[in-house]
Amino acid sequence: MLSFFRNVLKSKIGAGIGLAVLVLITLAFVGGDLTGMSDSGGISPGKSVATVGKDDVDENGLALAAKSALTRVQQQDPTMTMKSLIAQGGLEQVLDELIDRTATAFFGKKIGVVAGDRLIDSEIARIPAFQGVDGKFDQATYRQLLAQQGLSEKSLREDIAQGLIAQQLMLPAQFGTTLSSFAAKRYAALLDENRAGSVVALPSQLFFPAGQPSDADLQAFYKSHTGAFVRPERRVIRYAAFGEAAVKDVAAPTDAEIAKQYQADKALYAAQDNRKITQLIVPTEAAAKAVAAEVAGGKTLEAAAQAKGLSAAKLEFFSKDQLSSQFSPAVADAVFAAPVGKLAAPQKSALGWHLIRVEEEQKKPERALASVKDEIAAKLVEEKKRAAFTDLLAKIEDEFSNGASLVEVAKSLGATVETTAPIVADGQIYGKPGETAPALLQPVLKTAFGMDQEKPQSAQVGGQPATQSAPATPPSYIVYDVTQITASAPAPFKEIVNDVKAAWALDKGGSAAKAAAIQIQAQLRQGKTVEQAVAATGKKLPVEQVSMSRATLTAALRSGRQVPPPVSLMFHMAKGTVKVQSAGQDRGWFVVLLKDVVPGKVESPQLVEGTQRELGGQLGQAYTDALGKAIRKEVGVTKHDKAITAVRDQLAGAASAE
Repeated sequence: MLSFFRNVLKSKIGAGIGLAVLVLITLAFVGGDLTGMSDSGGISPGKSVATVGKDDVDENGLALAAKSALTRVQQQDPTMTMKSLIAQGGLEQVLDELIDRTATAFFGKKIGVVAGDRLIDSEIARIPAFQGVDGKFDQATYRQLLAQQGLSEKSLREDIAQGLIAQQLMLPAQFGTTLSSFAAKRYAALLDENRAGSVVALPSQLFFPAGQPSDADLQAFYKSHTGAFVRPERRVIRYAAFGEAAVKDVAAPTDAEIAKQYQADKALYAAQDNRKITQLIVPTEAAAKAVAAEVAGGKTLEAAAQAKGLSAAKLEFFSKDQLSSQFSPAVADAVFAAPVGKLAAPQKSALGWHLIRVEEEQKKPERALASVKDEIAAKLVEEKKRAAFTDLLAKIEDEFSNGASLVEVAKSLGATVETTAPIVADGQIYGKPGETAPALLQPVLKTAFGMDQEKPQSAQVGGQPATQSAPATPPSYIVYDVTQITASAPAPFKEIVNDVKAAWALDKGGSAAKAAAIQIQAQLRQGKTVEQAVAATGKKLPVEQVSMSRATLTAALRSGRQVPPPVSLMFHMAKGTVKVQSAGQDRGWFVVLLKDVVPGKVESPQLVEGTQRELGGQLGQAYTDALGKAIRKEVGVTKHDKAITAVRDQLAGAASAE
C-alpha cells in the first residue's frame, strides 16, 4: 500500500512540485467537508519539524499537508484512513515533499529566482474555490474561505510563491532533456533485434564413469558430501476434528428472554423513514440560489456543480434525526419535505449552504413482538450455542492443562482420532513425493513442529465470514498432538548405498561434462566449427540451432513462461563469443556460441519519436531527482524528531477519536 500511496503523491517533475501549492490543494476540496481541514488537530502552529536553510517547516503546515494528502489518496482508495496513512509511512513521505519544496524555494531565492505579486495574483484568481457563480474571482468568497480555514493571506501568498519558484527551477530540467534521434533509433532497433547461435548440451549422464566405484570410493564420497544426504525432521501427528455440532441440548429461549431481547433491539423493529440523497455544498446563499435556479431551468445538480469546478456527492440513507445532528434541523426539514427526484429548498449549516436532491425514500412500519418472536428466538438459540461452544473450548484447554490425553478429550467430543504418516515441516509426506498432509492440518503445521511430544492443543482451522461473493462457512476446530519425532540427521550409509552411488556418478559425470565443455569452448575460440569441436569429445552431443528476437524473449518473461538459460544467455553476449554455462545440480553443462545479431528495422518515425519522449522523460526525471538532492545538500536540512513525533501522535489520536 505504501508504494500505491507514494505513486499518488509522487511528483513527475522532481522535488517540490508534488506539494507545490499546498494550501490551494486543500481549498480545492471546498465543495466537501471544510471542517475536516480547518485545523491541525490541536497542534500548536509555531514549532518547527524541519529547518531548511534559514526557513522552517512547522507542525501546522505538516499536519495540513498530511490531511490534504489523505484526501487525494482517498480519491483512489476510499478506505484509507489517517491512522493507516501514518502507519504506512505516509507522514514521512509528505514531510520529505515539503522539505524538497522549501529547499528548492530557498535555493531559488538565493540565486535570484522570484515569484512576483502579479504572478501570485493570477494563480489565486485561477482557483475555482475563490470564484463566484459567474466563474470569476470573488473577493468575498476568497476572504470567507481563508477565514473558514484559519489561514492568513500572507501565508497563502508565501505558499504559492514557494511552489512557483520550485516550478521555475524544476520544469526546465524535466522538459528540456531530449534524446538524440540517433540514440533513439539505436535503442528502438535493439528492442526488436534477432539473435542466432548454437547451443551444445553436455548432460552429465553421457559422461558417467565406465567402471563401478569401490566401497572405499563411496565411503569417501559420503563423508565429503554428508550434507547432501541429510534427512529432514519428520513428525507423526494425531488429530480429531469437531465443530459447533459438538454442543448438544441447548435450552430453548423463554418468553421472558425473547421479550427482553425485543426491548434491547427495539430500534431495529421501530418504524423507519430514511432518505437517500445527492448533496452539493456552496459557501454563500447567493451561490446556492444560483445553482437552484439552474436546476429549476433544466440542468442536473451534477452539471451545475461541474460548471463551477465543484462536484455533487452521492450519500447513503439518512434518517431525519441523523441529518439534523450532522448538518442542521433546517436541512433535515427541507430534505424530508421534498419529493423523490426533486431538489430540496437550500438551507444553511455550519458547513455552508446545502443543495440536496432526494434520490430515494425508505419507509418501514413498526414490527410488533408477535411478528418477530420466531426471528428473535432463532437468534437467541444461535447465541446460546456460540456461548456454550466457547465454554466447551475453554473446558478442553482446562482438561489438557490437567493432564487429559488427546484420546480422552476426543472421546468426550464424539470425534474420531486420525493419525498421519511421518510429515516434514513443509507438509509433505516423508518418502512419498506428491503426497501432502491433510488440508485440515496445514494451518497448524508450523505449531506442530514446535510442540513437545504428546502435549495436545486445540486450534481453529477453518471458517470464513460471509462476503459479497460467498456465504459464510462455519468454523471448524481440531485437537491435535505429536506422537513421534524423528530428528533431522544424515541417513546411515548402509541404508542409502544406491543413493550415494547415483550421486557419486552424477558428480563425476558433471565434472567430466564441465571439462568437455571448456574443451569445446577453447576449440571454438581457435576457429574450429561446432561439429569439429563436438567430434573431438568422442561423444554424440545434442546441438541446437537457436534463433529468437528480443521482443519474443521479453514477451515470454513478462507472461511468466520459462526461457531456457542458454537462450537468455545469448542476449547477454557479444557477437562471435562463446560461453560455458552450468545446467545446475550436476545435471550437466551448456556451450553457447552467439553467431549473429541482426538489429531490428526502425521504419516508423512515430516509433523513434516515442522512444525519444520515453527515454528523454526518464533522463529528465533522473536529472531532476539528482538536482533535488544537490539542492538539499547545498541548503542544509535538519529534521526535528520530537516535533515530528508530536504531529504523528496528534494526527493518530484525532483519527482514533473520530
